[in-house]
Amino acid sequence: MRLNNYSSAGAWISALWLLILLIPLAVLSADRCLYISSYHQGYAWSDGVERGIRNTLAGRCELRQFDMDTKRNKDAAYMKYIVNKAIQLIDEWQPNIIITSDDNAAKHLIQAHYKEAKTPFVFCGVNWTITEYGFPYSNVTGIIEVAPIKPMLEQAVNLSPPGSAGAIYIGANTLTEKKNYTHMQTAAADLGITLEEKLVSSMEDWKSAYLDAQKYRFIVLGSHSGINDWDAKQLAKFAQENGHVLSVTNHDWMMPFTMLGFTKIPEEHGEWAAKAAIAILNGTPPSDIPIVSNRKWDLWLNQSLYKNSDVRLPRKLTRKAKKVVPEP
Repeated sequence: MRLNNYSSAGAWISALWLLILLIPLAVLSADRCLYISSYHQGYAWSDGVERGIRNTLAGRCELRQFDMDTKRNKDAAYMKYIVNKAIQLIDEWQPNIIITSDDNAAKHLIQAHYKEAKTPFVFCGVNWTITEYGFPYSNVTGIIEVAPIKPMLEQAVNLSPPGSAGAIYIGANTLTEKKNYTHMQTAAADLGITLEEKLVSSMEDWKSAYLDAQKYRFIVLGSHSGINDWDAKQLAKFAQENGHVLSVTNHDWMMPFTMLGFTKIPEEHGEWAAKAAIAILNGTPPSDIPIVSNRKWDLWLNQSLYKNSDVRLPRKLTRKAKKVVPEP
C-alpha cells in the first residue's frame, strides 16, 4: 500500500516537473505583438491609440511597445538611429505581428525596410493617404487617419461673417502639419475660401501668429506637437484673453486653445488595428483585410473661450457639443 502511495506521489511529482518544464515552452510559443509608435507617451493622440490597442489585445498576446519619439526629435540622424533600434528589437524579439502608428513609422520603417517582408504589419494613424508609401503590400494593412475637415470647414464658413480676408491655418512646423495644411487648403478652396498658413516652431511665434489671425474670417488650429517649448496653461489663458474670432480644430488636445472642435477619436484607430492584428494571428493574411479610414468624430465647445469672443453660435450647436473647460 505504501509502495502504491509512493508510486502515485512519484507520478504526480513527475507530472508536476513536466508541467514546470513545459511552462517556458508555452510562454515562448505565445504570440508576440509589438506596437511601434512614431511619437511618445504623453502625446494625447498616441496615448489614445495605445489605450485602444491595449484594451483590445488584453490577454491575447504578449505586448511590447517601442516609442520612436520623432515628434520631439526631428533631425535625420536621430531618425536613422531610432529606426535601427526598432529593427534591432524586431530581429531579436521576432514578433508575430507589428502594429505601427502614424506616418514616420510607416515611411521610415515599413516602407524603407519591410516592404513585402514575411513579418505582417498593421498601420494606423497615417494621415490622409497611403499613396506616397506604396501601400498596400502583401504583408501590410491598416487604417488611414482622415479628419472631418469638410463638416468642420462648412460649419466655420456658415458661422463666421463673410469677408475678403479668408482664413488662416496655424500649426507646428512638422511634416504631419504640412500634410494636414495641404488637405485643409484644398477643402477650403472647394468652399470658395482662401486658406493661408503659418507653421511655427516656438511658443512666441505661435502667439504672434494667433494675434495676427484675429483679422481673418476664422482660424483653423493644427497641432502644437513639435513646438517643444509649448506651455499649455499659459497659452490657454492667452487664447481666452485674445481669441475674438471663430477658431476650429480637428484635435481634441487643442481644445484648451480653440472654440470649436471636430475631432478624430484615436481609440478607434488602436481598436481597429488590434482587431486586424488578432485576425492575422488567427490566420487571415493581411492582404485579405481591406485598408479603411476612420468613421467617428466628436463635436466640442470651449465654453470660456466662446463666452469671451465676439462669436455667436446657434443654440442647437452649443447644446449638442461636448463641453470642455480650457484647462490643459
